[in-house]
Amino acid sequence: VNLAFHPTVMAAAGDQAMEAMYEAEEKSFILVVEGSVITADPRMCEVGETRGHGIEGTTHIERLGRKAQAVIAVGSCAAFGGVPKAGSNPSGSIGVAEFFKKKGVGTPVINLPGCAIHPDWFISTLATYLLAGPEAIELDSHGRPKAIYSKLIHDNCPLRGHFDAGRFAEKFGDPGCVYKLGCKGPITRANCPEKPFNSGTNWCIGNNHPCNGCAEPGYPFDDSMWAPEPIHEATPPSTYPPIYTDRKKAVDLTPGYTALAGLAAGAVGMKALGKGKDSSERDQDKKE
Repeated sequence: VNLAFHPTVMAAAGDQAMEAMYEAEEKSFILVVEGSVITADPRMCEVGETRGHGIEGTTHIERLGRKAQAVIAVGSCAAFGGVPKAGSNPSGSIGVAEFFKKKGVGTPVINLPGCAIHPDWFISTLATYLLAGPEAIELDSHGRPKAIYSKLIHDNCPLRGHFDAGRFAEKFGDPGCVYKLGCKGPITRANCPEKPFNSGTNWCIGNNHPCNGCAEPGYPFDDSMWAPEPIHEATPPSTYPPIYTDRKKAVDLTPGYTALAGLAAGAVGMKALGKGKDSSERDQDKKE
């Protein structure tokens, strides 16, 4: 991978940096965008200049977007608008895919929302694209890779047991599920429980803090970030695997069926115990 242009980490600056961009776009490349696209007054974000005037960021995004093989929108802002889009949105901030739709740019966009994203999300997406092609990346209805954003955080939350038992924290620092403190885990899809941040050190709920739903299009939400969201679906955690028969059919382990299974097993066991005795032994048992 050749990182041809990045305004923060590249050594070049000024005209040399801009030349690196212009040279890169004449070759095959993938455009990675960080930050929301400002549309109300594009002068709020300018990259480089020509003839003494700044070049609006939207100009670069549209031009490069049309030439790129694909575009990866990194972070909640680039994916859906994020925090700058919240409220009255005076900057007119929107996500890259929405901007492309307005401009008629047909280049596919892969959204990697998160504030901030896990670095592995980007590396795995880029590696999959380069090694296996775009068809290997299955996207959901929001343009997110299903390999990363398919599971509800609520379903694999380490505090799920408290939720099921009705033990809720009433204030920060209390033990129990943090749903009442505004946790967005029941409506947020990401693999954070399986892949903690900072080299596996921790993540929001691991620090006993509510999930703020930064991987969802609605982030940071119209209501207060600390207001509970309605729960529309809840499934057993994936850490409780189903039990399968030889025919790979799931067995229902509800209490009723468990009791019936116990009775059946007991009957079979009694029959097995009695089967080993001959008739004289059974007659003797009756006399006793």
